[in-house]
Amino acid sequence: MFDGLIAFGHSVAHFGTPTVIFYALLSSLVGVVIGALPGLTATMGLALMTTLTIKLPSDQALLILICTYVGAIYGGSRSAILLNIPGTPASAASCLDGYALARQGLAGRAMGIATTGSVLGTLIGMLALAGFTPVLGHLALKFGAYEFFWLALFGVIIAGTLTGNDPLKGWIAGMAGLFVSTIGQEPMYAHERFAFGVRDLAGGIQLVPALVGAFGFAELLTAMRTRQAPVRINPFDTVIPKLRDVVQHWRTILRSGLIGTGVGIIPGVGEDVAAWSSYAAAKRASKTPEEFGKGSIEGLMAAETGDNACVPGAVIPVLTLAIPGSAPAAVLMAAMIIHGVKPGPMIMVENAQFVYDVVAMMLFATLGILIYGLTLTKLLVQVLRVPQHLVVPIIFVLCTVGSFAISGRLFDIYVMLAFGLIGFGLRHFGYPMAPLVLGIVLGDLLEKNLRRALVLSDGDLTPFFTRPISAVFAALIIGTVAWKLVTLRRARREAVA
Repeated sequence: MFDGLIAFGHSVAHFGTPTVIFYALLSSLVGVVIGALPGLTATMGLALMTTLTIKLPSDQALLILICTYVGAIYGGSRSAILLNIPGTPASAASCLDGYALARQGLAGRAMGIATTGSVLGTLIGMLALAGFTPVLGHLALKFGAYEFFWLALFGVIIAGTLTGNDPLKGWIAGMAGLFVSTIGQEPMYAHERFAFGVRDLAGGIQLVPALVGAFGFAELLTAMRTRQAPVRINPFDTVIPKLRDVVQHWRTILRSGLIGTGVGIIPGVGEDVAAWSSYAAAKRASKTPEEFGKGSIEGLMAAETGDNACVPGAVIPVLTLAIPGSAPAAVLMAAMIIHGVKPGPMIMVENAQFVYDVVAMMLFATLGILIYGLTLTKLLVQVLRVPQHLVVPIIFVLCTVGSFAISGRLFDIYVMLAFGLIGFGLRHFGYPMAPLVLGIVLGDLLEKNLRRALVLSDGDLTPFFTRPISAVFAALIIGTVAWKLVTLRRARREAVA
């Protein structure tokens, strides 16, 4: 325990320089602005910031990305409360009670509650990150090729199940991502697959341009399709949170923080599921459930605590298993790899200090959103008045330049545009993006471990089902698919009847 505290102290001291603090505050502000603007998601913000920080030292670049991540998830509550438009999907649950409070003339109190819940949720998740990562890291050392194959497949299946309304569409999107990951040279013999004689395709599809297209360019196309309504910001009073709100709802804060962290650990699920899960749990446990959706302090606190606690939770599997817990965490993992950090089971052996560096980064991000939430709210909400026709071309230029900057290839711009059009089409037909992205991220891990396992077993499939951990994952996957298919079939029968 004391070794961890000492390591955390070293990390805080390392980042406690004026330059790094400036980066932390600036990137937190950028994240809040990205989150507050409807249509600009945390994933898109991280993808763009990854391209802009490529030349910085690794520790400073990752600090900027984590602060942007935390700031964006928090910033979505601003537009949710004032406009009833979630700035990010994670803030959708906050619209229910946040906007209701704003219409009652309590917008300032609502934003104070959102700030309190976001800060405390991130702190709860941060403590879990510091406590569970070493434990899970040591447990992950027991994983072999068989277990990692099932774990990668489990991430894609769960992401397809829990994101979107139709699990079949989620699974199709996930399998499409796995297919995209196979484009290029295969890892063992460098044989070209699906390259069709195109030299650039032989090098494979780079993750960052694909993410920028799927979450950046596709978002812009979606925003351009819908006309922006005139912005009317509700007047608000003081945003300083009341101590009574915190003390009275401490059980809700603790419960939502733990739920959000737990949801974050599940591969590919994300902050929006964490917010809704926390909101539903708070409603079930509340003495006044009838107030939820009509301006409930408890409901808003639960939603904001849950989605922000999910951020550190989603980083836990990134560090220990090299499997992202959410779409933004997938971008963060790609950035770690670009900057020379190797997440996975060996991180506690090879670079244990980095885990506490990430915890310190989360602390600086939390301080950033606390400062902005209490001091710059009236200034930041003016960002909501920025016309859409000014934001769209700026973001498009950043998407283009950022995609090109990673490798200096014009082909990556074409990849970004192609994935933007594909993502726009998939969204139109109700296919979720998170499983697609997770499939691209996990495809390499799944394929390498499948082939390694088959080599070790000389082609025998038995160890995939007889090793204890593998058997558990296999049972979970088969059970999840069977349960969802039965539920879907029953729902369709009822709809026909």
